[in-house]
Amino acid sequence: MQATLKLFYGLLGAFFVIVLIVLSAYSGPNQSTKDTTVQQSLQQDSLKKPVQKVQAPPFPQNVHFAGEYLPVDNFDACERLDREILANTFRHSATFLYLKRAKRYFPIIEKILKKEGVPDDIKYLSVAESGLSNAVSPAGARGFWQFMSSSARERGLEVSSEVDQRYHLEKATVAACKYLKEAHKSLGSWSLAAAAYNMGKAGLQKRIREQGAKSYFDLNLNAETSRYLLRIMALKEIMQAPQKYGYYLEDQDYYPAQPAYKIVEESGSISDLSAYAQKHKISYRMLKVYNPWLRKTSLTNKYKKTYRIKIPTI
Repeated sequence: MQATLKLFYGLLGAFFVIVLIVLSAYSGPNQSTKDTTVQQSLQQDSLKKPVQKVQAPPFPQNVHFAGEYLPVDNFDACERLDREILANTFRHSATFLYLKRAKRYFPIIEKILKKEGVPDDIKYLSVAESGLSNAVSPAGARGFWQFMSSSARERGLEVSSEVDQRYHLEKATVAACKYLKEAHKSLGSWSLAAAAYNMGKAGLQKRIREQGAKSYFDLNLNAETSRYLLRIMALKEIMQAPQKYGYYLEDQDYYPAQPAYKIVEESGSISDLSAYAQKHKISYRMLKVYNPWLRKTSLTNKYKKTYRIKIPTI
């Protein structure tokens, strides 16, 4: 009897094992197979979607800076310019800001350049230097034209704890013109004058003597200066024809001219610029926006200079 029971339970267990095997075989693919199927499906879907199209920006013809043309027979110069066009074409947010700000600040700069007898293309130096903003470099250069304090003072700008005219757009633009005119007179071309603005006139003159070169494009310079003029030329090309490089702005997208203001001349001290702003029915913030060269909360004016302060009228 016991032998019969053992045989019965053995056959029953074998039956259940067979049933489990059969059910497993017909329950569909295992997890690994499922994962592979899902992955294949996703790949097929991705092939149906359009791939983002990135085109090389057009290389400009007859590109020049202040009337000095890029030597198109110089492959090195052309490739250096191409690099800068690529870098600035695909640097979207920064280039958009340059275009927006130019509408506000270029008219101010252009007027001064014309008065000072400096080529209009020089305005693109301020884009390359600061992006048309009162930037501060790691080395301590400041303002639209990125003057170091010593260079600023040499060209008539006041730089102190209370007043820093490197932040005064009009005065700093005049100072930049002075430097560039001096460099142009010494070096003989605006391209070399621009290079000198970046690396210093003495350093550039030394490289010219060492290498016997007469053109910026033939000089072997440090990495920053060897890119500098080409970057300015690239910015000029993009900003003069933004749609050609994929930038589409409507009139309302540009920053408008700075709202109207009046000039108030002050020859004494101002103990509290916040109270001064309230006196003129403007905010302290707007006083600083219009006069970023005022660096403290007061103006001691120890030497009784006459300062022209902009007060917004709307």
